[in-house]
Amino acid sequence: MENETQNANMYGAYFAPLRSGDGVKMLVDGLSSAELEFIPEHWLSYPAPPASAHTALALMYCFFTAAALIGNGLVIYIFATTKSLRTSSNLLILNLAIFDFIMMAKAPIFIYNSAMRGFAIGSLGCQIFALVGSYSGIGAAMTNLCIAYDRHSTITRPLDGRLSRGKALLLIAFVWIYTTPWSLLPLFGIWGRFVPEGYLTACSFDYLTNTFDTKLFTGCIFTFAYAIPLLLIMYFYSGIVKQVFAHEAALREQAKKMNVESLRSNQNASAESAEIRIAKAALTVCFLFVASWTPYGIMSLIGAFGDQQLLSPGVTMIPAIACKGVACIDPWVYAISHPKYRQELQRRMPWLQIREPDDNVSTGTNNTTNSAAPAATA
Repeated sequence: MENETQNANMYGAYFAPLRSGDGVKMLVDGLSSAELEFIPEHWLSYPAPPASAHTALALMYCFFTAAALIGNGLVIYIFATTKSLRTSSNLLILNLAIFDFIMMAKAPIFIYNSAMRGFAIGSLGCQIFALVGSYSGIGAAMTNLCIAYDRHSTITRPLDGRLSRGKALLLIAFVWIYTTPWSLLPLFGIWGRFVPEGYLTACSFDYLTNTFDTKLFTGCIFTFAYAIPLLLIMYFYSGIVKQVFAHEAALREQAKKMNVESLRSNQNASAESAEIRIAKAALTVCFLFVASWTPYGIMSLIGAFGDQQLLSPGVTMIPAIACKGVACIDPWVYAISHPKYRQELQRRMPWLQIREPDDNVSTGTNNTTNSAAPAATA
């Protein structure tokens, strides 16, 4: 009773009437006053979700976790242990797989909270969950940007635009350094903070507290961790599309002048087919990133600058699910579209029945480069 009085005094009309209602279990029932300090006031007025909602989310996260850890684990293992796949460009793919892997490595915290139907693991678990989520989410965004830059540079400047190993390592170091302040500042409460969200089973940065610092942090992280990478990714891939169309038009025009059907030899055509598949894989991964993180970005802007009543606990869980979904889809996109990766999987795990033709992609790439045709890095 004493705790209830303290909570009522702390949160006033926002909290006390709900505890004296018609016996409806609230989202924050059972939490101590110390735990309530970490929870934005927005969530205090909502009833607890049915147990079936927690169960469904826990099962969904179990599936996502298995798919992401197996898929990204295979990508990390195959790319790291196969010499022919340890190219400069593939280092970026490896870095993306690492971010996707650690994104779902934190899922057991969510699953445990869902099983216990609330904020069970406490503030420490919340901080760990949000910290890992911040590193993996922003890191994946910046890695997708680096992949787009690499593809653009390689295709638009086929003779001198290929990424060197040193430059690839510098890009990876830049991604981790760039991600660090956006993750550590809210962790230590210097700027922003990590708080529970939705059903209080997940945690992220605070976009609901009505203060100038919160609004500024939300606007900045949206701009520098989402909007700017997105615009640059769109710029790089639009440049690729323009270059490919221009090159194809030039080839058709030249073939018409020479009265031949095509200027491509069979070998070059098959090589380009493999290279284009790799470029399509990179484009698909970037599209998935945009599709999965846009809902979360919009939700954070609504929370900071819009009508917060639109953000019920159930609604805010949907963008969070979309973010996790991309982490388990990315590796399978590369499994489907990356020829050398498929060949290596076929060699090591023949029971998967992949059946990828064992052609000499690297030779084809060299031929394509010598003819100044656009190619993406294998």
